[in-house]
Amino acid sequence: MVVRFIVSALVLIVVSWLSPGFVVKGGFIGALIAAVVIAILGYIAESLLGDRVSPQRRGLVGFITAAVVIYLAQFIVPNLLNVSIFGALISAFVIGLIDAFVPTVVR
Repeated sequence: MVVRFIVSALVLIVVSWLSPGFVVKGGFIGALIAAVVIAILGYIAESLLGDRVSPQRRGLVGFITAAVVIYLAQFIVPNLLNVSIFGALISAFVIGLIDAFVPTVVR
């Protein structure tokens, strides 16, 4: 579980380099805290919406849900994450691409 959050934090740092409108502040610790918040919000969304947003079935609904989760996370940790709507969409796409190459069970 710890390794998963460390890798997720590294993914957020990479995504912040690649995505305009997506900024992680506070270095690795900020990214780690943001990864935990995004994971919790993602868990809540998956609990409410069911299998349609699970990592194995990320269609359009999963993509939009991931973008909304990323966008909402900035309000929970405003000093560590700054995301525009466009940045949330791009980062959800990039994270989806990374998930395609690095399966969630490994991450």
